[in-house]
Order: sequence, then structure tokens, then C-alpha cells
Amino acid sequence: MAKVIFLMADYGHDPTETCGPYTAFKAAGFNVSFATEAGKSPQCDMKMLEGLTQRLLGASSSIVKQYRVMAESEEWKNPLSWSDEQFSLDAFNLVFLPGGHDKAVRQIIDSDRVHKLLADYFPKTKKPSNKAVGAVCHGVMVLSESKHPDGSSVIRDCVTTALPARFEQVAFWGTRLFLGDYYKTYGAGSENVEDSVRKVLASPKQFKNSIMPSPFVVEDDNYNYVTARFPGDVELLSQKLVKLVQSF
Repeated sequence: MAKVIFLMADYGHDPTETCGPYTAFKAAGFNVSFATEAGKSPQCDMKMLEGLTQRLLGASSSIVKQYRVMAESEEWKNPLSWSDEQFSLDAFNLVFLPGGHDKAVRQIIDSDRVHKLLADYFPKTKKPSNKAVGAVCHGVMVLSESKHPDGSSVIRDCVTTALPARFEQVAFWGTRLFLGDYYKTYGAGSENVEDSVRKVLASPKQFKNSIMPSPFVVEDDNYNYVTARFPGDVELLSQKLVKLVQSF
């Protein structure tokens, strides 16, 4: 049975980018685990799950229902700890990194421990391999910030996508009056996700972009590495990852 792990912060991930893939992986018969810093059960961004922000900007009603099912699962209630010295990613066929705008997701984006784990694991996804990495939105930043001893990012030689700057700026300026700098995870005036990722690549042309709303997913040719931009891509991303893992 294929084994999948979600690496997460304690709070703040986008529910669609989390429970959409979770639901697809479970339906495919995969063994799914979660890991947070100290093994605390995670919680997704409540702005995307409740109230006016959910209705206007957040998860669909079907995703909210899926989230409730996920939140009652044994794997969600009993996550592993990625800060445990004995923790390793080697046992997993797929490492998945959901995104999220809430500032709490910086817990994983900035984690030296997670960077070290991914610096060890990512090279093992080079084809042919039975290991893979999937990421969406801010989840790609966890990889772009994960560096080899020589200072190069683990995705330096990959093609990738992430949250487009145009999407981030439209969301930020369109909601600033009532959400402040919510859509800027590192605060107003900070570098956007696209630029953070582009600058670590061997060539900026390796960043593949689309500002169309139709689903858009990028698969690297040399590594088992698949990425997407935002919640609208999640269904296709999940399908691609299921097919990839089933091919191992």
C-alpha cells in the first residue's frame, strides 16, 4: 500500500488544498499520515471554513463537509512529529505540502528541521524512483527554502509553479480594507510567492505560469515532482499524484 504524508504547520493551511488531496488519496487506497512540529493535531484556516470569509472567499460547502470527515479521522487526530529526531520521510512514497495564506504557516515554511528533511528526501525522487513530492501554492515555498549544503534549493533544477504574483496581488488589494494583510503571509510589502520561488531556480524560465482560472498543474520531467497554483487546481493535482504513485 502506498504511503503518503502531509507535512503541515499546526494552523493555517487552506482546507481545499488539504482535504481535497486527502480525500483523493484515501479513495485511491493510500495509507495517509499527517505530521506537525510536535505531533499536535492540525487545524486549517478557519477564515476559509466559517463565516462571511468562507462564503465569499473560502472553501465550498462540499469541501467543508470533507474537512469535517478528515478532522474526525485517526490520522488527523494522531499526527506524527516532524521535529522528532527519529522522524524520517524515507518510508513514504509521497510527501505532500499544502498551502495557505495565514501567517501561522510560516511555522513550516521557515523550519530548519523541515528543510533538512526535504533536502534529504527530494533527491530521492529523481526518476526512476518510487518516491514523489507534491505541493500547491505556499507549499512550494517550503521546498524553495529547503537548501542543500552548497546553498542551492532542492528544486533548483526543476520546473515548477506556485501561487502567481497576479493572483496574490489581486487577492491582497481586493480584500485589504476588511482583511488587512491576510493575503500577504509575510506582511504587507513582503516578497510575493512567485518571486520567492523564481529566484532559487537555475533559470526563471523554469517557473511555469498561467493566470487562467482553468486547472493548471506542472510536472517535472526529471523528478517525481508535481505542483499547482491555488485551490482551483487541487482536483487535477490530486488526480496527477494518484496516477503517479500508482505507477510505482
